[in-house]
Amino acid sequence: MPGLVLKLAPKERVLVNGVVLENGDRRSKITVMTPAARILRLRDAIHPDEATTPVRRVCYILQLALSGDVDERAAHEQVLEGIAQLESVFSDRDSKAHLSAAAQAIVDGMSYRALKTLRLLIPREARLLGGH
Repeated sequence: MPGLVLKLAPKERVLVNGVVLENGDRRSKITVMTPAARILRLRDAIHPDEATTPVRRVCYILQLALSGDVDERAAHEQVLEGIAQLESVFSDRDSKAHLSAAAQAIVDGMSYRALKTLRLLIPREARLLGGH
């Protein structure tokens, strides 16, 4: 089983089980073999003040679960509810596929994959809300 592969840019920071790690001066690749490790790329992190839209709020809840700041099971329930609500807003096939993939990732216990997938909807949401 290959595990989660993190490809880190120079000086990129990542939160692993509550500890902030910073990569060195070169690009690197790390394979995380522990299935229950809590990992969050800090470049992907959403500040609480930025969780102002439905997609961003769902991503933020996932982020809190990944960082270990909230109960993962409760967070997953909230995320699945949020995804169900988002399915009524995003009507295009591609967005629905992303939502479906994110929900399946949650069911499979793959929070990071779900977060990565949901983040793809942030630019679409901004367009829908007239932001860009």
